[in-house]
Amino acid sequence: MPTTRASTKNKVVVVQYAAGRRGAPSPRLLRKWARAAAPSQVTIRIVGEGEGRRLNRSYRKKNYATNVLAFPYGKSRGDVVLCHPVVKREARAQGKTLAAHYAHLVVHGVLHLRGYGHEKKRDAARMEAREMRILRRVGFGNPYAVE
Repeated sequence: MPTTRASTKNKVVVVQYAAGRRGAPSPRLLRKWARAAAPSQVTIRIVGEGEGRRLNRSYRKKNYATNVLAFPYGKSRGDVVLCHPVVKREARAQGKTLAAHYAHLVVHGVLHLRGYGHEKKRDAARMEAREMRILRRVGFGNPYAVE
C-alpha cells in the first residue's frame, strides 16, 4: 500500500492509499488540510468500502462504511480513515466538489483527534464553528450551508 510521509515541526502527516489514489486528493492536499486543523502526528488512510465497513463494524458496531473514522492515540495524534466511495457519493449528493468534502472530513477527523465531539448540541456547535474557521483559511466555504 503506498504511503507518503511529510514532516514539518511537530506536524507529521502520513498518507496511505489502501484503495488506490484514483480520484482521491493528492498527499500534498491531504497534508495541507490536516495541518490546518492542528499541530498533529496523523496518519490519513484512504480506504475502500470493504475496509471502511470492517472498521466501522469493529469499532462502532455499525455494519456499513462511513465517511470518516478517527482513532486518537494521544494528544493531537492518531489515525483518520476516509472511505473514498462514501466520500465521493456524499459529495455528489450534497452538490459539493470532492475536494471541498474531503477537506471538511479531514479537518473533522483531525478535530476529533484533538478531543472535539458532536454528541451534545453545544459541543457540535463548537466543533462546527472551528471547522468553518479552518476551512475558510484553506479556501473553502461553510460545509454545512445548503445551497
